[in-house]
Amino acid sequence: MNDQVLELLPEINEIRDIEIKDKVVACWQEAIAYRDWTNEELKSIPFTLLAENINIFFIEHVRTCCRMAIACNDVLDDAYGTRKTPVNRDYLIAGSLLADVGKLFEYEKKPDGSIFKSDYGKHIRHPFSGVGLAYKHGLPSEVMHVIATHSKEGDSEKRLPESIIFHHVDFIDFELVK
Repeated sequence: MNDQVLELLPEINEIRDIEIKDKVVACWQEAIAYRDWTNEELKSIPFTLLAENINIFFIEHVRTCCRMAIACNDVLDDAYGTRKTPVNRDYLIAGSLLADVGKLFEYEKKPDGSIFKSDYGKHIRHPFSGVGLAYKHGLPSEVMHVIATHSKEGDSEKRLPESIIFHHVDFIDFELVK
């Protein structure tokens, strides 16, 4: 299953810290196994159930937001160098890749392949289940912070730099495609 995750999310290879990388893979492996998601399903389910007629898919959204977060950080580094608030690149990438992993618990599939919000998902939104999964696998609190604060649940929190970047790129993608 390690190969399955790396095939779906090659951006994981951008994480330099092997321990963090392995823990991100383990989170995805557990989330995929929870409902026995296939690669085809993960590539074809909508990235959100909060809007109609979505033509952007779950894995596409995860990868796009991760790449936008990396690009945003790179541009800021190029522009401001050491004057910029420091960003831990591994935390940014890990948090970006795990921000929506909880949707694999929140979503459920019908026998016909259609996706709906599960009973679990009606009670626990993906930032919470994502943080729980990251905690279970021993990821740093900074990565859990990105997961916890990337959506509306984090609006009242002071976001770390990694979360500020990811929150904005996530909403760029969401607002432009919904």
